[in-house]
Amino acid sequence: MLTIDKISYSKDIPANFVNYLLIEGVLCGFLGFVLSFIILFYIEKYFDIGNYTKTDVYKLIGVVLFTQVIYHVLLWPMLNIPINYFMGRPIELTLVQKLTNVPHFLAYFVVWLFVVLTLKLVYYINTIKLRQLQLETNLKESQLNTLKGQINPHFMFNSLNNIRGLMLEDVDKARGMLTNLSETLRYSLTKSEVNSIALEDELEMVENYVEISKIQFENRLKFESNIESDTLNIQIPPMIIQMLVENALKHGISNLKSGGIVKLSTIIENNQLQIKVANSGTLQKSNNSTHLGLQNIKKRLELLYGKDASFTLNEIEKEVIATIKMPLV
Repeated sequence: MLTIDKISYSKDIPANFVNYLLIEGVLCGFLGFVLSFIILFYIEKYFDIGNYTKTDVYKLIGVVLFTQVIYHVLLWPMLNIPINYFMGRPIELTLVQKLTNVPHFLAYFVVWLFVVLTLKLVYYINTIKLRQLQLETNLKESQLNTLKGQINPHFMFNSLNNIRGLMLEDVDKARGMLTNLSETLRYSLTKSEVNSIALEDELEMVENYVEISKIQFENRLKFESNIESDTLNIQIPPMIIQMLVENALKHGISNLKSGGIVKLSTIIENNQLQIKVANSGTLQKSNNSTHLGLQNIKKRLELLYGKDASFTLNEIEKEVIATIKMPLV
């Protein structure tokens, strides 16, 4: 680009020299804009922003330098037209004078290249983040579906075994147990494709399960519930309370000859839903138990709520207390 300081101030300078400078700026900008598409084409077609090598960088530098050569080859013939029109005579510049413009225009190209690569990098990072979130979501859904698949057969097999043992003893009780089991299975099938349900709906499932279990334990099982009304509409993972109660019966009440009591309570505390299931007995470590139910609960809470939810199992004064804390949703 010609600058005023390169031309000595004299009476020979035409009055419309400023107009020439404006036209020159427009032509230089237009030529640079057109040639920038060569670099852009190479970046889009051959330069992988996420997996480039040194060779790719060298090639990109070569493309930039190539466009600079084309730029300056075309620049001066283009400028001769406005020079002759506005200046009234051609301005003779030496090769050295022409080359002094190279760093000036190269700087523009480098800045433009930096902006383009920055935008490409931001787009690449956002794309990677989106793909990562999609993968994590798909993985969580897959894991949750697997865990749900562990719930239904585990509960169903236990119930069917109880019915089989009861069929020869009391047909009426067995029929009642089948009715409760069918309601339970209907619930588990209709809710298996969702990750949350109202606590009130879950309680119906728990009541059916307890009724089934009372037939097995008879007078050895007592069940109490203390549910705060404010918690009834809170969304929770399906069958998670049922699993707590099932664990209390399987590892607690079933080991006591005289039976015991299972107490269910829900409260809202510190902006969290707190679910407690307490049963008579003590914590016992069994090498034959896989603790699948407890592992299932922990994993589902982790997948759904991350660090915002917790599950603990403690023994206090010959009573085992399972506590779930989860955020209000």
